[in-house]
Amino acid sequence: MTIGKYLRWKDENGNEFRPVSLTGTELLNDRTLNKSTAFTYEEREAFQLSGLLPPRVQTFDDQLNRVYDGFRNASTDIEKYLFLRALQDRNETLFYALLSRHIEEMTPIIYTPTVGKACQEFSHRYQKARGLYITEDNVDNMGEQARHFTGKDIKIIVVTDSQGILGLGDQGVGGMGIPIGKLSLYTLGAGIHPAHCLPIALDVGTDNQDLLDDPMYLGVPRKRMRGEEYKTFIKKFVRQVKQHFPKAVLQWEDFSKSNAFDNLADYEDFLPSFNDDIQGTGSVVLAGILGAVKIKEESLVDQSYVVYGAGAGGVGVADQIYAGLLKEGCSHTVARDKIFILDSQGLVFDDREGLDEYKKRYAKPRSIAESWHTEVLGKVSLTELIDNHPVTVLLGTSGIGGAFKEEHVQKMMEYTKRPMVFPLSNPTANCEALPEDIYKWSDGQAIVATGSPFENVSYNGFEYRIGQGNNVFIFPGVGLAAIVSRTRKINLDMFTMASYALAECVSEEDLAAGCVYPRISELKDVSLRVATSILSNMQATDPNSILRGKDVEQELAEHMWEPAYLPYRRV
Repeated sequence: MTIGKYLRWKDENGNEFRPVSLTGTELLNDRTLNKSTAFTYEEREAFQLSGLLPPRVQTFDDQLNRVYDGFRNASTDIEKYLFLRALQDRNETLFYALLSRHIEEMTPIIYTPTVGKACQEFSHRYQKARGLYITEDNVDNMGEQARHFTGKDIKIIVVTDSQGILGLGDQGVGGMGIPIGKLSLYTLGAGIHPAHCLPIALDVGTDNQDLLDDPMYLGVPRKRMRGEEYKTFIKKFVRQVKQHFPKAVLQWEDFSKSNAFDNLADYEDFLPSFNDDIQGTGSVVLAGILGAVKIKEESLVDQSYVVYGAGAGGVGVADQIYAGLLKEGCSHTVARDKIFILDSQGLVFDDREGLDEYKKRYAKPRSIAESWHTEVLGKVSLTELIDNHPVTVLLGTSGIGGAFKEEHVQKMMEYTKRPMVFPLSNPTANCEALPEDIYKWSDGQAIVATGSPFENVSYNGFEYRIGQGNNVFIFPGVGLAAIVSRTRKINLDMFTMASYALAECVSEEDLAAGCVYPRISELKDVSLRVATSILSNMQATDPNSILRGKDVEQELAEHMWEPAYLPYRRV
């Protein structure tokens, strides 16, 4: 395969096939080509497989039923995870077909929440090599590693330094589970062929003492790089990516707050890259708000926003709301005035000593609170902010379970009949409030979305479907659009277009049930619509776009892979 479209070969009758040069056990050990028991009798003869497989040829459906039985027989979620990863390591076509058939059941296994436990237990449950592990000792030799890597036509890279793994913190080399899981979702949602995907773990050490004390730990046994040493390492890494994977899109994943913002700012103009924790989170939350204002028959401009939790995700949410307000016609000043962010010290003021750079754009002048009554001089809590300001949208990105109280929601209802309350933190234990409680506090009037999956809630005879603000609705489509367009920079406008496209994917039926997100079973359609929206906007606004005069939907279709067996021809 070459950089660009997913290659398809057709015979003289127009039927697709795949030219293959591998034979025997080498073919069976190639996870992208292996068909296992589905190799036909003719293929077994042609590729020297006779006697290497049980004699009966199975259909694809036979195989899917067999591996699904194996999945269901696994007794715990982590065992199910390991079963699926083992399947992925031996037969990726079957793996993705199985995921596609059981997407709602298996997505929480291959990614959140189960992947968190897999990262924690990585060194004790390591199975098979996948991806690249980059350390200070080998970062200058990435070119040599790239030459030995099975997939040389890389289009998408997900990289982590494992410092901020989900809500678990520093997981050292075990954080590799995150890029592997994220790339599985790229393939599942956007049809990016697994051979074009590269997970990378940057092993810069760990400050997790439990890992350093564990004799089974597989990572570099040193404290984590910091300061200039870390920046120099990242600079080397990015330049190696640019040199050896020149067409790849780079996604930063689960870095610390400060490193997440610094890396994004330092390299977003150097190669097409983005941070899903910042930009993907912001985009999916804006989409949920767009759905909620549709329910309220209002607009973004009519709302006042509070983001409780000013980390990477929280500031990313504020950034995307700001972009949405600008799109709706607000001035820069008015848009910023509508957004309030709070961190562990309360409302963020612009005169705070040592204020993080990434928080400054939403910091408020202390004068706005001069007339407010507060218990602690110079500090404004969430309760005090809601008591003194007409908040209509409350967004939780704090990771503090139970932070949203009945008094907050009831005070919001003095400002609006339908408050938006989105407790977005993961996992469920860190959720700022439970949907059932929010509906009780608001007498069923609140519009609720969460970051974790929740069952439907019945209240006063009405059943509410809880929409999950999952970044998987955003990043596969954005990544696919970046690949197809060959964009040099992934900008905020792309994520804004993604938000509006995602909001349009929510049915009137779901909106009527109070739900502002589609179902995970709709992932492929959502990803395609997100990518189409971004590319159509590029086509219309960029005179230098390679998409000028082309059919966007056809271009996307030619880049997307479906997990199905093709006939093989030996070459």
